[in-house]
Amino acid sequence: MIRQSDFEHLDERFSASVKGSARVEKLAEGCRWAEGPAYFPAGRYVVWSDIPNDRIMKWDETSGVTSVFRQPAGYSNGNTVDRQGRLVTAQHGYRSVTRTEIGGTITTLADKFEGKRFNSPNDVVVSSDDAIWFTDPAYGIDSDYEGHKAESEIGACNVYRIDPSSGSVSIVADDFVRPNGLAFSPDESTLYITDTGHPDRHCRVFGVDLGAGKLTGGDVWAKATNGGFDGFRFDTEGRCWMSAADGVHCLDPDGTLLGKVFVPEPVANLVFGGIKRNRLFICGTSSLYSVMLPVNGVKTF
Repeated sequence: MIRQSDFEHLDERFSASVKGSARVEKLAEGCRWAEGPAYFPAGRYVVWSDIPNDRIMKWDETSGVTSVFRQPAGYSNGNTVDRQGRLVTAQHGYRSVTRTEIGGTITTLADKFEGKRFNSPNDVVVSSDDAIWFTDPAYGIDSDYEGHKAESEIGACNVYRIDPSSGSVSIVADDFVRPNGLAFSPDESTLYITDTGHPDRHCRVFGVDLGAGKLTGGDVWAKATNGGFDGFRFDTEGRCWMSAADGVHCLDPDGTLLGKVFVPEPVANLVFGGIKRNRLFICGTSSLYSVMLPVNGVKTF
């Protein structure tokens, strides 16, 4: 094991993923619980949620200026950018998944399943067929800290899919304790989902049938080793960059922990951005960080 600057090498394969001269930079601070970063290449800025403060923040890559993107924000958590360049958001407060249109208006895409309100949509991804997949644990209704305290109407924490043509909502996985972060592999053949309610706080892997909108399998792919898994993203070579208590863990496609990027605070989520998609933006507990890498994130927009 070699400790090198802001990185820890646990496997020789990690050397191709980081540069020893690179440093983790703090870009913004002052949050209570930073989550859900999303990068907009057209404007070269990243937005992220500050859940307890009920706002979405924005950091401009060209100027380094931090500003409030939206407040109130429905206690937003996960964010992503769809193929049309629109912001898609999972909201604890409104218990919904919304889309911010190019003109700024907000469209509610889903807030109920079979007439019952969701718990508190947490993280969201958009597949290449424009379907929207999201997790629905109960963190936003557990207390008034991250949303509005309430009883669960559905009585379970599921993973859902919004059909791109009809807008209908279906359950794609119903055997999680508390499903949380999710992301597709580069070829979209598999979907990875973390379970922050399971004692192992592990990540599971599912086979994907995009045409049918179905998942199969669900084996445990990797178990958390420090504080539990949350949000994550993949690079173009299939390596997973996973949130952890001591920073970001880089896992090989076979599930092996290759190395770590140390961050001063527990990490909740991250996203690849920058002109070449090789700048990793990281949401620590109270701050936004970034690190430049010699690898590129999967293009999802």
